[in-house]
Amino acid sequence: MAGGWFGSTFKGMDGFGKTMEDVKVKTRTGALLTMISAAIILTLSLIEVIEYRRIAIDESLIVDRSRGEMLNVKMNITFPRVPCYLLSLDVTDISGEVHQDVNHNLAKIRLNSLGEVIPEAEYNRELHNDVEKTIKSRPAGYCGPCYGGEVPKGGCCQTCESVRQAYLNKGWSFENPDTIEQCVAEHWTEKIQEQSGEGCRMTGRVRINKVTGNFHFSPGRSFVSNRNHVNDLVPYLKHGNHHDFGHHIHEFHFEGDSEAVDEWRGQDTSTAWRKRVGLDRYPLDDVAAYVNVRRTAAANYMFQYFMKVVTTEFKYIDGNVIRSHQYSATSFERDLYQESHAQGPERDSHGTLVGHSVPGLPGAYFNFEISPLMVVHRETRKTFAHFATSLCAVVGGVLTLASLADAVIFATVEGRGSS
Repeated sequence: MAGGWFGSTFKGMDGFGKTMEDVKVKTRTGALLTMISAAIILTLSLIEVIEYRRIAIDESLIVDRSRGEMLNVKMNITFPRVPCYLLSLDVTDISGEVHQDVNHNLAKIRLNSLGEVIPEAEYNRELHNDVEKTIKSRPAGYCGPCYGGEVPKGGCCQTCESVRQAYLNKGWSFENPDTIEQCVAEHWTEKIQEQSGEGCRMTGRVRINKVTGNFHFSPGRSFVSNRNHVNDLVPYLKHGNHHDFGHHIHEFHFEGDSEAVDEWRGQDTSTAWRKRVGLDRYPLDDVAAYVNVRRTAAANYMFQYFMKVVTTEFKYIDGNVIRSHQYSATSFERDLYQESHAQGPERDSHGTLVGHSVPGLPGAYFNFEISPLMVVHRETRKTFAHFATSLCAVVGGVLTLASLADAVIFATVEGRGSS
């Protein structure tokens, strides 16, 4: 008795009540809805399978906890109206480090007045012949004077360049090479005059601390005088030369040590994922400023770029991690000639007084700031549980809606028939 009561109660919990085949009513409308439902279920299920297999990219921002890292700045910049002997690159940062006349891992390529590369073998041969002639003309045991400059380790200044460097190390300007014995013997002034119409392309990498700072291309060698950073402008302004820092940036971006090593090995791993997230082009690539103007038009221009550098990570679904760097950039130009020859105080278009807290110097200045945040791009894929849940929702939802539609249509048709 108890068993019969329990059995009937348990069967009463059945949520899937059955009807006898004899009382089932099959209609054309039901058949059509069944076919439509099957097609919809098949289509949506296929979409769910594709979504399950598809790898998506999620973005997030986290605090950059890296410390003590270095960055490499890869560049390729052409200055069509500044000869290579005048072009100097200095790096300074907020930590107080100053690197003067940086040339490690950089190449200066001489260009003629048409912007064509001067073959290296041509001027190397000329330089070799001139050096040989100078050495042969000197007596044995010759030790060149440094003219009061800082004496190098060997105790002698054998070349004009060594005298020039001794002056800069002393904090003096190299004003009159025609009074220097070595410079006269090497015909230094004449050679400089020959190169005055040339341009220069600087390409390579500069290694910097991962802190706020700047590096700048300026005229002449730089030196420190009375704790101030000074540039020797005498060669830049001498003999009426009209140089200017109009330039064309072919390539410019920041990279970590691992990126530089991968590129050196021919394994450029960051390019593919940069294209996937829409970062395949850097902001300053192929940027030009005053390239096709008259030689005197931009002689006293100061070109400034302000960049915000953000560390970027890309995490593959297999666990591999690639770290790179992206940046945003804005530019600003100062006409130093107009500032120095302005009649009265400078004002903007609204009549407001405009001043400059930092004195201007002709050149191209790249100011960078390191962001404390890191952008993380992470490859993700839906879990199987999510896929199964979505698939069940598709099947159940379509069948439920089809059942409701069939019931409404059947009731409507039956109601009309009975009336």
